[in-house]
Amino acid sequence: MENFRKVRTSEEEMPLPFPDLPPDVVEMKVKEGSKIRNLMNFAMAQMEVKGRRQIVFSGCGRAVTKTITCVEIMKRKLGGLHQVTKVRYKTVLEVWENQDPLPNGPAQNLTVHKNVPSICILLSRDPLDPNQTGYQPPEPRHEAGEDTLGSSTKGLKRPLPPPCEELLPKKLQVEVSDSPRGMGTTAGQLDH
Repeated sequence: MENFRKVRTSEEEMPLPFPDLPPDVVEMKVKEGSKIRNLMNFAMAQMEVKGRRQIVFSGCGRAVTKTITCVEIMKRKLGGLHQVTKVRYKTVLEVWENQDPLPNGPAQNLTVHKNVPSICILLSRDPLDPNQTGYQPPEPRHEAGEDTLGSSTKGLKRPLPPPCEELLPKKLQVEVSDSPRGMGTTAGQLDH
């Protein structure tokens, strides 16, 4: 394969795995090189400015994690979204061209069919059937003054309390000696 170079990749087109979607539903096709900021700006505009009730995020292969990241960002920003996740496999066609063909011979191409994991996630402001496989209800909202350790506080940095010397284990308390080599030890440092 060292003499071959990938010249083209194409994905198999598949219908969305959600029944009863409106014909104008927005599908965000996430690619490996997509910028999350650009995807989110467009998706948020569709849901907030244009008032869409549903949006679908889809991605395959290496774009699956980016697809999930976009969905989680949107759920946090908008709140109250119902979710249905469908996982399946998609066929990707790769065409490879020989960079070192035989003299006076035809150019050799190699076609590879790969089955890669694919994910489709439907987000909806309207309630969805909770009995569907892959359904997740909206996360409960918390009041601003509530002190909870739920998902609303995940990822927030909280200041650590200042360390108290009496709480440190004896092994971590260091004493400096006046020995000429600077290698003085204490009994606390030697117990292992």
